[in-house]
Amino acid sequence: MAKTKPQIVKRHGHSELYDARKLYASVYAACLTVRATDQEAELIAADVTEYVDSWFVAKHEVTSHDLMCKALVRFKELHPDAAYMYEHHINLS
Repeated sequence: MAKTKPQIVKRHGHSELYDARKLYASVYAACLTVRATDQEAELIAADVTEYVDSWFVAKHEVTSHDLMCKALVRFKELHPDAAYMYEHHINLS
């Protein structure tokens, strides 16, 4: 039986299914913002996405804030400057 994707509860209360591609794209874009190479951005985005995916194993629903915080744990280890851009871009949107 396939595992269902967790629901992400957004800031304004609505929910949507978790989409790893959105997280990957956000991390990738943050890396490029600080002039990481395409290859470095791809590796970091894949690593952060995999880290968050493994955290979801026992979860049915999480907030978008919790998702961001979990992604930042790993992202800050890999590239603190890009993680800063990711964190503050999210807060501005």
